[in-house]
Amino acid sequence: MRVIFSGGGTGGHIYPILALIKRLKERGLIDDVLFVGTKKGLESKLVPNAGIKFETLLAQGFSGKHVFKNVKTAKMFMAATKDAKKIINDFQPDVVIGTGGYVSAAIVYAAAKAKIPTIIHEQNSVVGLANKFLAHFVDRITYVFDDATSQFSEKKKLVKTGNPRSQEVIGLTTKTDLSKFNLKDDIPTVLIFGGSRGAQRINDIVVEAVPRLNTKPYQVIFATGQRYYNDVKTKLASQELNENLAIVPYVADVPALLPNITAVVARSGATTLAEITAMGTPAILIPSPNVTHNHQMKNAMDLEGVGAAIVLAEDDLNVNNFVSSIDHILLDSSYAKKMSVASKSLAVVDASDRIIAVMEELTNNKK
Repeated sequence: MRVIFSGGGTGGHIYPILALIKRLKERGLIDDVLFVGTKKGLESKLVPNAGIKFETLLAQGFSGKHVFKNVKTAKMFMAATKDAKKIINDFQPDVVIGTGGYVSAAIVYAAAKAKIPTIIHEQNSVVGLANKFLAHFVDRITYVFDDATSQFSEKKKLVKTGNPRSQEVIGLTTKTDLSKFNLKDDIPTVLIFGGSRGAQRINDIVVEAVPRLNTKPYQVIFATGQRYYNDVKTKLASQELNENLAIVPYVADVPALLPNITAVVARSGATTLAEITAMGTPAILIPSPNVTHNHQMKNAMDLEGVGAAIVLAEDDLNVNNFVSSIDHILLDSSYAKKMSVASKSLAVVDASDRIIAVMEELTNNKK
């Protein structure tokens, strides 16, 4: 198959594509692949670094406040669609797949109008505007969370696939020992991180909680995010840190560490949730309030609803509920085990293969 993928802006739109491409290559099903994104998005670094062909379109989102900005956005979309047609004509894809972000709207729309098989993938509980728009034109709508289905009117197009990152994580054979962090492998351990860039509010609450965490019979790995690391170290310079606490700028390979982790404290982006449910890791989720339509909160509530996570809203976060939530999981192995079982129940361990089945169905029907 010759495939064009498109998605941009956040890792949640990019990592599923990278995982799916990896699986297509493993199965020998891909003849050529092209990723269409933006020059400024995260994809402009991640995709070329993965050795995948990359082209860009100019796109921006619609504004709920600025009408004149929307006029410009509409003009940009029309221009991007014209450029997308050229990309499609040059590449001649068998199928085009979008995962969200405004850049995907132009290329997937152009492909649908050209009668090329098209698929969108929705990673979140709250459907993004680009995917809501594209749903009217594409052949199939693949999704992760059941709550997303009520937001699409085209019910016959819906196919539950899960997130390809889940299948990728399940298949990983690498493992990171806790000795890398000067910790012990046989002691309950919590991993606290705010994403690759870190999260200021999470960092602040951990700094405040350090005196309490120092006294606990469990271990803590605290990944501050690269840009916050020096600031956190400065704030903790006057405190004596016990051997049960490891502070690092970031964890390069979270999935490789998860087999040795009892619980995580994290945001609730699509990729993070795909990884922790694949491994069945109990979670304390602190959704980012700075995302479109508060979708991270809805993602988190879906996990809490089945008993896989404890959700703490950032506005309600304090050192007492933060530490007590960690205690609840780390000091009660039976509770942690129940959460792990609930978490695994949400994972679709053959997510990539499910999407590939949809791709094959559409391309075979096209022949």
